[in-house]
Amino acid sequence: MADNCDRERIYQIRHEVFAAELGQYATNSVGRLTDALDAFNHYIVVADGERIVGFVAITPPGSPSFSIDKYFQRAELPFPVDDRLYEVRLLTVPQESRRSLLALALMYAAFRWVEARGGTRIMAIGRREIRSMHVRVGLKPTGQDVKCGAVTYGLLQATMQDVQDSLGGIRKMLDRIEAEMAWEIGVAYRTPSPCYHGGKFFEAVGDEFQNLEQLDTVIAADVLDAWFPPSPKAVAALQKHLGQLLRTSPPTGCEGLVRTIARIRGVGVDNILPGGGSSDLIFLALRHWLTPASRVLILDPTYGEYAHVLERVIRCQVDRLPLTRAAQYRVDLHQLEPALQGGYDLVVLVNPNSPAGQHIPRVELEAVLKKVPAVTRVWVDETYIEYAGAGESLEKFAARSENVIVCKSMSKVYALSGARVAYLCAGAQQLESLRPLNPPWAVSLPAQVAAVNALADTDYYAAKYAKTHNLREELAAELRRLNWQIVSGVTNFLLCHLPDAGPDAETLIVRCRERGLFLRNAASMGTNLGERAVRIAVKDAETNRRMVKIISEAVAA
Repeated sequence: MADNCDRERIYQIRHEVFAAELGQYATNSVGRLTDALDAFNHYIVVADGERIVGFVAITPPGSPSFSIDKYFQRAELPFPVDDRLYEVRLLTVPQESRRSLLALALMYAAFRWVEARGGTRIMAIGRREIRSMHVRVGLKPTGQDVKCGAVTYGLLQATMQDVQDSLGGIRKMLDRIEAEMAWEIGVAYRTPSPCYHGGKFFEAVGDEFQNLEQLDTVIAADVLDAWFPPSPKAVAALQKHLGQLLRTSPPTGCEGLVRTIARIRGVGVDNILPGGGSSDLIFLALRHWLTPASRVLILDPTYGEYAHVLERVIRCQVDRLPLTRAAQYRVDLHQLEPALQGGYDLVVLVNPNSPAGQHIPRVELEAVLKKVPAVTRVWVDETYIEYAGAGESLEKFAARSENVIVCKSMSKVYALSGARVAYLCAGAQQLESLRPLNPPWAVSLPAQVAAVNALADTDYYAAKYAKTHNLREELAAELRRLNWQIVSGVTNFLLCHLPDAGPDAETLIVRCRERGLFLRNAASMGTNLGERAVRIAVKDAETNRRMVKIISEAVAA
């Protein structure tokens, strides 16, 4: 962003280009060109050392006027003038640099600056001879031209979405700009995108919770929440003390919860780091440990949040270990073992994996991980490990290890998704640098109370896990009757491949949603799943029957 010294040079360049070169304005003795809007304009510059080699101005909404007001009546404009409209103007690159990427870099910078501030539309007056460049970045001519001096300008406008839609066609040039220029305008180079997790069912419930009774009628099979309620002990503790729990601050460092986890898992308290759900810990740890120069290996397909954080947030160099449909997406240890020797900074293993639900037995995985170089961290996500059987967790192994970190969520296997409780289990040396970054009161008091009581109720949950296996197999059998190919995993969900003779995944999902059933399109969870892969959560027997009925109707629609 231009400072005061930059602005003085900008005013000189404006005189050189718009007065001396283009004849749009009369030259003056001070060699300096400004206008009344400079009190409101924001300037973005490209500088080569101390030398400014290009700039663009942005006039925000709320300014007394826009520059277009000199040429057009607002009533004539084919777009609304509101508090989300920004004007991009004075795009200037000195003559010797006009064949470079500087103009595109400045246009893109202006777009990102406006987008980050919540702008919904930009407008500009562009020289007619470079209109193709404006169109290439998504600006649309309105057909309204004006002549100023020796130059003919045309009015252009675009919504933020119009510009976003155009960026795919210039992605290689944007990649070059990102690689070759330092980006210092106070917003991220790329538009941040949220990680999609499903949860579309809240469209029916209302995300301001105005129709909570709908939770009893819609079928939320696009997320993997437990079909069973939490431990009766956890529910009773919350019901008895809820008012007090809601108004009371929790233990600052979740000390009692940490002791409970350590005692039940057979590790030390210094091996545990609590967090408000596994996503909280994923973003905390990976952003601390990794940089854009880091090399990371993930499974493909796998839980989508890892690719999102690594590629879109941290922008690491990510390699994928391909899992094939022919092998039911099982991890081949003969393929994994040499890959782990590849000099990676981090390897992410989700076990059991999502969306396929396949599990690597603990004994086999430990044997492979013992051979991994100590400089390579191995992150093992065990969100669904209890479904794989008692004694399958790597927590004790990780606590003794130099480089293995286990991430455990209590959402899915303890029916506490709404509470947001999770923890890392690792050697104390791995967690030491994370502890100062973990905020106080990371887990709410109701969530801590629920988790402590749930961890103690092992018999209750063991029975529910056993029942889940039966329900999964029953649901799989019914879906196979529809000629679906079902991946046989160990978790509370199924990965299903739809037959070619019938709707694809997105069509089926839309049809089911109209009938109150929400499913997950699995395509975004891997590079090789295609357009006919659906993930569906296992529910109780009656709900499973309802799901099969709705799916049958949707297929036939």
